[in-house]
Amino acid sequence: MPSVLPLDPPQRLVRALDGHPEPAVAARWLEALPALLERTLEHWGLTAERVVSPGGRGSLVVLVRQPDGTAAALKLHAPASSAAQEAAALAHWNGWGAVRLLDARPADGALLLERLHGEVSLRSLAEAKAMLEAASAVRRLWIPPPEGHGFESVEKHTAAEADAMRAWADADVRPLVDEALSLRAALVAAPAESVLLHGDFRQGAVLAADTGRSPWLAVGPEPLVGERAYDLARLVRDRLHDLMASAGAPAVTRRRMSKLADSLEVDRERLRDWTKYRAVESGVRHLVRGGRKDGETLLEFAGWL
Repeated sequence: MPSVLPLDPPQRLVRALDGHPEPAVAARWLEALPALLERTLEHWGLTAERVVSPGGRGSLVVLVRQPDGTAAALKLHAPASSAAQEAAALAHWNGWGAVRLLDARPADGALLLERLHGEVSLRSLAEAKAMLEAASAVRRLWIPPPEGHGFESVEKHTAAEADAMRAWADADVRPLVDEALSLRAALVAAPAESVLLHGDFRQGAVLAADTGRSPWLAVGPEPLVGERAYDLARLVRDRLHDLMASAGAPAVTRRRMSKLADSLEVDRERLRDWTKYRAVESGVRHLVRGGRKDGETLLEFAGWL
């Protein structure tokens, strides 16, 4: 069966694996990746066309053809990312607002997906149009989770983050971290609702599609169950570097946040608080991993709120 061997993994993936919490596990996975790809192609009778590059930071994506010639995309998850959870969420959405899952082998981290236009995301649109389409796309994903689901709650997910933030934060960022932790505690103490969330929703996670269902479909969920404001919080800071360079950036951010909240009927205060918490958490995480510039940018953004 044709394959893409010898495989040259995209550098974005290789760099991300350098910061993996279990370096030895990541190194073994990367070494075994050509064999895993070969085995998966053979299992589903797929013909590989090319590796998507630059691709993602948590998976290898290969454009393939199914036995009948239909175009598809094969996604191989790196260790510490959950193919089973992504597959479960995509199966539950069943193509409604998201890419359709065609088949899965969670034990191998392998997902077979319908092919979208991976090179064209909402980030290719003008800001106002991108935000309008993003709001439309994420609205379709917010449905009740299936009975007996195994998705992690926002409360549990952020509890682990909160513990890490307490351990990581140094004196310079401690006041901002303490505020973010206080906001999180109040939010999870009185949850507003419980729906299935994308978990990492942003403009770059919505791709152009010609499936006939929608011109834009979400990909790459890190599914959680919780309130919609949590899902919107990542979107508020989209195109952050462009935002930082704009005149009156704090006011622009607050207007963006208010418009998103109102258009999607989400409480403004809760959206602001989740946005601040998620920005601080991400900023501290970047600082710890050596990404000082991005970390400081995120913390400055959090200060605007």
